[in-house]
Amino acid sequence: MRYWFIIKLKDNVKRIYIILGMVLLLPFAFHHSPLSAQNLTSSPYSRYAYGDLNENVPTAYRSMGGVGFGMRNNKAINPSQPASYTSCDSLTFMMDVAASVNWSRYQDATGQRNKANGSLEYVTIQIPLWKRWIAMSVGLLPYSSVGYAINLEGETDGGDYQYNQTYEGSGNISEVYGGLSFNVLNWFAAGLNVYYMWGDLNRMRTLVFTQSGLNPTVQDEILSVNSVRLRYGAQLFHTWGKHSFTAGAIFESRMKLNSDYVLIETQTLDSLDIYQDGWQLPMVWGVGASYTWDNRLTLAFDYERQCMASMLYNGLPGHYSGLQDRNRFAFGMEYRHNPLGRRYVDQVRWRLGASMQDEYLTTIGAKRITAAIGVGLPLSTAGTMVNTTVEYSHRGKTSGLEEHALRLTIGVSISENWFFKRKL
Repeated sequence: MRYWFIIKLKDNVKRIYIILGMVLLLPFAFHHSPLSAQNLTSSPYSRYAYGDLNENVPTAYRSMGGVGFGMRNNKAINPSQPASYTSCDSLTFMMDVAASVNWSRYQDATGQRNKANGSLEYVTIQIPLWKRWIAMSVGLLPYSSVGYAINLEGETDGGDYQYNQTYEGSGNISEVYGGLSFNVLNWFAAGLNVYYMWGDLNRMRTLVFTQSGLNPTVQDEILSVNSVRLRYGAQLFHTWGKHSFTAGAIFESRMKLNSDYVLIETQTLDSLDIYQDGWQLPMVWGVGASYTWDNRLTLAFDYERQCMASMLYNGLPGHYSGLQDRNRFAFGMEYRHNPLGRRYVDQVRWRLGASMQDEYLTTIGAKRITAAIGVGLPLSTAGTMVNTTVEYSHRGKTSGLEEHALRLTIGVSISENWFFKRKL
């Protein structure tokens, strides 16, 4: 029996090495694949700063409005809160994979347009390292996406010249992360995520006059990112009787974004400018809490603030470029009828949530409001669950550009008992 356990342990170590190697190779594989080049968004609002930012919560929490800072669940990998990894079973290996498709409608005074996008959302893995005291997580996540095409027609003062303006953007920033979580006490956990970020954001502006003899103007910007960032997390948790409560917080300090910025301007002459300084990642902090009754009903709340106005963007504080701090509020709930029931419907998890957040450009002045609903469907295989989320979001003003979006996300969460000793 002793020798069997040693062989089994060696097999598990080999599995961990193989999985870690695959995750470490993901940046190189995706950097040269069609997936890294595709647009994950088609929103004109992604034109600004680093584009549309991703909250990096699992599919199960996305249907709860995107909560995560105060969530501590042994059935979900939660990369938004690095302190949560020790909530996993000390014998269980976990893996979560998700993909999404997004349908959007944009309308303004000129009419309306429909767009559709699909993408791989994330791949995450969670492994216990030492009993219930230390655990780790690794994975591939999106950080931000840019994708838009805007055409405008106009004329100069007095109507002497007519022109066409075109704004186009594409690209995304991805990140691979590794995180550690420690149960410092029976009621307190701390954690750290280290992210390696890479990707290109491309933006082009073109001005063409309809009259002959006037040269067009083209301005092409390329921001290439190759950087590291850190996130710290902490959670307090306690269970008494049928009641469980968790409170959590996360923090990221303002950091330099290691990047190359190329600006190409073309008119009568070509000019090329290259910058390597002047961009930062914002300071981010957030708090959240969740309450669970009898393993049936969970209620959760999050608040997050991203300090965009004070970070450097293009060599100046963000507020000089029209950036403002971004606030996000999220609310969510989950319900299952009977955790101990034998009927399939007793184990199904029903989820509902909503969120509200600012756009980080002052001139937009509109909030993004999202409503979500989802379901967690357990499979016959123990510990494996299919999580499905449908989100509807709206942003913009009726007097300007409005965006309506419907997003379907499907994730598969796999749990498998690896780290245990069989009795023969």
